[in-house]
Amino acid sequence: MDDAEALRCVEELWEEHCRALRESEERRTEVEERRMSWGGVSMKYGMEVIGEPGPEGYPVYIALHGGGGAPTPDMNDQQWQDMETYYKKGVKNGIYINPRGVRDTWDTHANPESYPLYDRLIENLIVFCKADPNRIYLLGFSAGGDGVYLIGPRMADRFAALHMSAGHPNGGSLVNLYNTPIQLQVGMDDTAFDRNRVTVQYQMYLDSLQQENPDGYLHNVYVHVDKPHNFRDNSAECQQVMIDNKAWLHTGIVTRRMVDSNAVRFLEGFVRQPLPRRVIWEMNNRHEARMRRTDSFYWLKASRDVQGGTVIAHLNPEENGIVVEKNDTGCQVTALLRDGMLDLDRPIAVIYPDGHRTEHTVVRSRETAEETLRERGDRNYIFTASVTL
Repeated sequence: MDDAEALRCVEELWEEHCRALRESEERRTEVEERRMSWGGVSMKYGMEVIGEPGPEGYPVYIALHGGGGAPTPDMNDQQWQDMETYYKKGVKNGIYINPRGVRDTWDTHANPESYPLYDRLIENLIVFCKADPNRIYLLGFSAGGDGVYLIGPRMADRFAALHMSAGHPNGGSLVNLYNTPIQLQVGMDDTAFDRNRVTVQYQMYLDSLQQENPDGYLHNVYVHVDKPHNFRDNSAECQQVMIDNKAWLHTGIVTRRMVDSNAVRFLEGFVRQPLPRRVIWEMNNRHEARMRRTDSFYWLKASRDVQGGTVIAHLNPEENGIVVEKNDTGCQVTALLRDGMLDLDRPIAVIYPDGHRTEHTVVRSRETAEETLRERGDRNYIFTASVTL
């Protein structure tokens, strides 16, 4: 199969995939009833289409409600209802989605079943609602902010950008956000669970990640002056935030400035690059998303049995190769390829941290394209070849 045949194969498979989903009564019912089920739980969601789509379709804003652990569903139901409109007024063109957490637990948005449901939701939106797969955004407040902290790194290759407000990271890693911008916001007086201080500590954590990797980890952090748990991250008007968050954390000095803290306006400035030149993939948190059917992250793939370690690799078009900067997972990792990433008609070099180099002839195949389409449900992640790193 040459490059032209591979392109036709990808187009044909994607058209067949979309047609099959549109003809599926189960999928049509999910969209019509705004409810999906997986692993014995259901996720309900509200949806409103606003304005007109762009050339590639509508941006999607997935807004996670507050609430969390409760003995009855009442609190989360109320918070879900509030999120139906909370961020929506900031959306001028797009699809606004507010999922209901699958259980009334502290991690209501990040139960193991939640992850395949988000994959399925995004796939349905792409196929049925003209969603742009490169402009999918995740945002949330309070328990919804917890959800952004937890979901974002585990599904970073799905999202163009993230926005977290008034949540707690619960010790979660953000290493996988190398290619995914994130904004954090918190009230200066939000002392419950030490959210105010922990948010600034996570700013410093992101700063350190960015210092080690200057081309990634784009982030922004606002601490709202004299505000408690609730503050305005959805307003069209500017809000008063701290100038120097770290000075406040260490010395208590309060400095002030006015900024546009609207969450939607931060998010809408970013477009996902599904095939970034460099990928950092930490696998320590894969277990929590174990019910997903995907074994891949951007263009890297590893067996789902691998539950620890980090792979860092980048494409090197000048040498028509893949440079493995780090792999301490104890397993082999596969690079998934398609035309445009490297020249698949020439040998692909794999270059290891010690300078050792191997060369591989790759073969484009329909089977690889079908397998990656089944796994990801995203045209951008249909690959036609692979090489073991």
